[in-house]
Amino acid sequence: MPSGSVNGGSGKKPGAKSAKAISAAAKKSGGGRGLPKQRQIPWMVIGGVAVVAVLIAVIAVSIVPKYKDQQQLAAWTPSESNQDPSTALEGIVTVDYPAGQHIDSTQRVAYDRTPPFGGPHDAIWATCTGTVYPEAIRTENAVHSLEHGAVWITYNPDLVDAAGIDTLTAKVDGKSYTMMSPYPGQTSPISLQSWGHQLAVDSAGDERIDQFIASLRQNRYVYPEVGASCATIPGSYDPANPPPFDPSDPGANAVAMDGGTLDASEVQTDMQAPAGSGR
Repeated sequence: MPSGSVNGGSGKKPGAKSAKAISAAAKKSGGGRGLPKQRQIPWMVIGGVAVVAVLIAVIAVSIVPKYKDQQQLAAWTPSESNQDPSTALEGIVTVDYPAGQHIDSTQRVAYDRTPPFGGPHDAIWATCTGTVYPEAIRTENAVHSLEHGAVWITYNPDLVDAAGIDTLTAKVDGKSYTMMSPYPGQTSPISLQSWGHQLAVDSAGDERIDQFIASLRQNRYVYPEVGASCATIPGSYDPANPPPFDPSDPGANAVAMDGGTLDASEVQTDMQAPAGSGR
């Protein structure tokens, strides 16, 4: 065999092809170190999914109870077939009062209920655009607001704590055709009034409060002056400085519930309808 001839004269050293194959295989397997390449965990994706799941849970916790409350209150929404849902409320008091009996700002009315919820009233209504009055207001102005379709929530400041007042405030503040004020001396801790309707409750958490409001706030079937405003009358009524509450006896010169002159024998003070009495 002639000298200098290796592997058939190709000039390539034996095993060179095999060495290249081994090297290529080693690169694929991690450089020949014998350790497989680790898969990276997609933490950003997992974190994003977790955040979305938490948001969905928070939204569900927030929305679902409100939706259930709306569904429950739907049964208390007035309709042609159920014009006064409030009649189903336990303890509701209803009285058929004539409307449109106005007095002037110097007169008092000998109301038959405390707080009143119908009868003669001041020619100027109290602002009832979701107004929360920190002090007691003149009843004769408040009753006119009821004639316009408002709900008036009153509370005895000696019987309702700060948490209860906050709960009531949340039901009124900024909500049109509602108003709220303390009413010193009323028998029940909390009382709700709309025209010809009253409900006394012991707790701000009583579900009947929302049911009363849903049934009677701007219920066109039960209040006299449908479409009347609850807005402030500039120059006539200042919600920041309203006419004050007068707890004194209205006196013999007070206007009677029928709008006429009151006889001394007819003066009635601090009367409140007993729970459950009817029309």
